[in-house]
Amino acid sequence: QVQLIESGGGLVQAGGSLRLSCAASGRTNVMGWFRQAPGKERDFVASITWSRGITYYADSVKDRFTISKDNAKNTVYLQMNSLKPEDTAVYYCAGDAKGLHVIKDSWGYWGQGTQVTVSL
Repeated sequence: QVQLIESGGGLVQAGGSLRLSCAASGRTNVMGWFRQAPGKERDFVASITWSRGITYYADSVKDRFTISKDNAKNTVYLQMNSLKPEDTAVYYCAGDAKGLHVIKDSWGYWGQGTQVTVSL
């Protein structure tokens, strides 16, 4: 069992930046971020493979968000720039995907979520 602990959420104005962190208690094959806005599905944001650092992004965040990892700290980051009000959601860290990264049912481990709110 791998535990995932997110941090770094908060309130930011549109155009601002936030960095989310996800500390894992163990190593998995891949780590990712999803987000869920009120009344909506949990959607894929980004993922990164531990071994080679291959990244994938949702089209909606490409060129604005960057996922990275620190192997020594077993931590994954999501740098979010040029934030928009539509980025407002609870952001969840996920680990150990056994299928397509964009499908939430592919993932075995989840964090508790951290709220990101982007105001006008």
